[in-house]
Amino acid sequence: MMRTCVCLLMLCLSLLFSSSAIAQESATDTYFSKAGMKILSGVANVATGWLELPKNIILWNQREQSQFIGWTEGILRGAVHTASRTGSGVLDLATFWLPTYPTPNPSLIWDDFYQESEYLAFRTGG
Repeated sequence: MMRTCVCLLMLCLSLLFSSSAIAQESATDTYFSKAGMKILSGVANVATGWLELPKNIILWNQREQSQFIGWTEGILRGAVHTASRTGSGVLDLATFWLPTYPTPNPSLIWDDFYQESEYLAFRTGG
């Protein structure tokens, strides 16, 4: 009887420690995938931040009736978004070790070219 209890206790302890090791491994995988995503998006956003200028010119020319207003608004907003996307890429590169998502939405300029970009502070969720 005592031997059965000891064996059962050993079995329970081994299951407990193996499940915590699996949970720790998956948390490590999640951390490295988020950090890797931030590094890659940071490099991409620093390199392609200038594409916000033509993107915004296209977007604002589609929204406005007057081409003068569309071009003017597109250039002004494009310059702001260019600086914002490039700056957020630098920020993501500097803080890649924090397990958050990249700050721009969409994360990469080509993810949704016809959506106006927005910049969100350290998101931990999707």
